[in-house]
Amino acid sequence: MAHRILAVALPPLPEVQPGDDLPAFIAGAWRSAIATEPELAPTEGDVLVVTQKVVSKAEGSVVDLRSVQPRPEAIAFAERWDRDARQVEVVLREAAAVVRMERGVLITRTRHGFVCANGGVDASNVAADTVTLLPEDPDRSARAIRERLAALLDLPPARAPAIVVSDSFGRPWRWGITDVALGVAGFGPLDDQRGRPDTAGRVMRSTIVAVADEIASAAELASGKTSGRPIVLVRGAVLPAGDGTIRADVVMPPENDLFP
Repeated sequence: MAHRILAVALPPLPEVQPGDDLPAFIAGAWRSAIATEPELAPTEGDVLVVTQKVVSKAEGSVVDLRSVQPRPEAIAFAERWDRDARQVEVVLREAAAVVRMERGVLITRTRHGFVCANGGVDASNVAADTVTLLPEDPDRSARAIRERLAALLDLPPARAPAIVVSDSFGRPWRWGITDVALGVAGFGPLDDQRGRPDTAGRVMRSTIVAVADEIASAAELASGKTSGRPIVLVRGAVLPAGDGTIRADVVMPPENDLFP
């Protein structure tokens, strides 16, 4: 069991542009941190949490709103609720299904299977008239970052840091947002404790711990929303074995939805 978790926001990255070598930026930030704190050198069990925003920027998942022609439905919704019709249009384009579209709130199911506000389309921390989309395949993005970092840091692939691609999501029936994992590489995102005894000896029948989400949330506490530090080193978490994905292991199939 882990009894102490370390979460350290690495130094800021250069402004990320489409096509940039994001892992090289990450490696540079980690080396800068190590220069002042040698104990932060890579070690087994490390996790690097990378915010979705920089992954999307590097992969070119960016839309110039000046090129967007909104449909009448988007215009009507935007006028009623003081929204940008172009951004509403992008959300509708990205949606695999619209779950709710009322009272100024747009909840959609993305093609990844995520159910979230605005389909992950985000105008924060980007240039005017610009929004970012979710990465096309966040699990694939995490794997690519991990593989490239292993080469850049001269680490055996098995000892490369695990990766979590994170984003901020709201929660049903609760105010406030928290960070969750969109993609992972290097560990299993869930700790299935069903069949194990609890502290009283009773066998647990439904407990599945969302380890990747917990790591993402811990990382956000270290980085904050406006620090300009999108990479966080998390150390000390007990990582479930395996090499799972968020899409296959964490996203709940629609047939399990109790609130369709």
